[in-house]
Amino acid sequence: MLAIIGGTGLSSFQGGEVLGDRSTPYGATSADIIQTSIAGQRLFFLARHGNPHQIPPHKINYRANLWALQQLGVSDIIAVNAVGGISADMPVGAMVMPLQLIDYSYGREHTFFDGDGLDLEHIDFTHPFCPLLRQRLIAAAAASGLKLIDKGVYGVVQGPRLETAAEIDRMESDGCDLVGMTAMPEAALARELSINYASLCLVVNPAAGRSDTEISMADIQRVIDTGMSRVRDLLTAAIGR
Repeated sequence: MLAIIGGTGLSSFQGGEVLGDRSTPYGATSADIIQTSIAGQRLFFLARHGNPHQIPPHKINYRANLWALQQLGVSDIIAVNAVGGISADMPVGAMVMPLQLIDYSYGREHTFFDGDGLDLEHIDFTHPFCPLLRQRLIAAAAASGLKLIDKGVYGVVQGPRLETAAEIDRMESDGCDLVGMTAMPEAALARELSINYASLCLVVNPAAGRSDTEISMADIQRVIDTGMSRVRDLLTAAIGR
């Protein structure tokens, strides 16, 4: 069973049935979980920041979101993330499927193995994104004529503020190509629950110090308004496969 977790700019996917109680042993999910179908395929949708968009990245209840989806029988998650582009080959408007992660976030409830829930376990997180889900998206993009960059390292920062130019310089020296705020602990929690997970990113702004102009929320919104339609098209094509 597939689920889509929508990020900034994707608070809804399409109509469907709202599934009952949002409560979990870890608290409430960010939003109602919507059950829908595309091309005869049943799937679930959850808005990471709530609907309407209101929960900042560091206050998202990632554990509740992932636990609720797992309890519904979800085995695969495609997560949508709005990110900044650090390296020159990650231009504004690009759709990117990162290959690796570096986590700079802090203070988030980042594991189910905390002594109060599941028994202690050390997951293998060498490759944070599922290769089969990645291949599914790559094939769907090729078949649909949609350009998809299928490489790169996603650096996860705390937010909700954007970064300084020096912070971005450090991240680039660490090997990061993208900067965002929500892939962790989401990806690791999915791994702890044995859920396959892939990230589909839309680059909505050049990272700090990577352009001559100030980063504007209005400019970011314009990219989201145009770019999320391509994200939806790719998701629909991948689900159809």
